[in-house]
Amino acid sequence: MLAILAPLLISLAAFPCTEPGKGFLPKNNLKIPVNYKFAGLTKEQYDQSIDRVLKIYGPVVKKLDAELIMDRKWEDETVNAGTFRDESGKHWHINLYGGFARHPLITQDGYTLVICHELGHHIGGAPKKVFSQGVIWSSAEGQADYFATLKCLRKVFVKDDNAQIVKEMEIPESVRTECKKSFPKENDNALCLRTSMAGLSVARVNADGRDIPPPDLEMIDPNVVGTTNTAHPEPQCRLNTYFQGAICPIPAYTNVSQTDEVKATCHPKSGYDRGLRPSCWYKP
Repeated sequence: MLAILAPLLISLAAFPCTEPGKGFLPKNNLKIPVNYKFAGLTKEQYDQSIDRVLKIYGPVVKKLDAELIMDRKWEDETVNAGTFRDESGKHWHINLYGGFARHPLITQDGYTLVICHELGHHIGGAPKKVFSQGVIWSSAEGQADYFATLKCLRKVFVKDDNAQIVKEMEIPESVRTECKKSFPKENDNALCLRTSMAGLSVARVNADGRDIPPPDLEMIDPNVVGTTNTAHPEPQCRLNTYFQGAICPIPAYTNVSQTDEVKATCHPKSGYDRGLRPSCWYKP
């Protein structure tokens, strides 16, 4: 894949996420222009993904006395996404660059996960990041990943014919087994499978062009942190997080807490032994 994208490597850029220089992906120098022939999403698919998340979560954010603003930057070649709050704290911006949506490895479901992750920085719950200025509004990177499949994607996809959609996907048998354990009902099970595969798409983009093994849903990042890592975990660790969020049986409409890491999540303190945040970034 890197050979395909090599002509597009132009200049190093920093991407605003929750503070300057941060983004959904680590810093990269990849640019993918409009009409790139190997493109992932069309403009229509890009807009559709944004509209679906905004329809559900715009009213949620409004109830929190803020406005969710999707900054559509389709023409922008940047392969990343980011989010920030303005000085008033009332306007929550999500920067959605077209370059990321045009990456050959991204699927529409995967791009919807990216939007959910950025939203997750605002409402994804504890654990949180602490910025240099002492600001503590943003969920950790791993927590935003966990929220994306544990809550957000389930709400966005729940009314789709998920059983039919996953019939077209090549899904590892172990993933099917784990989803079946958590969700015996057909549509719930299919929703678990679909969100897991969305995570795989995003993880592959994250690892593209890097000298690391490709992320695999049947592999586990063996690293164990001594304290919770609030920065970007490695691609395999992030994929494990997406999958654990997908198989956690706690309902999507049970809201997480912004201060309590246990509430509405699969956590050892609540007796859960699966669907847990992975130890490659999270320390209970």
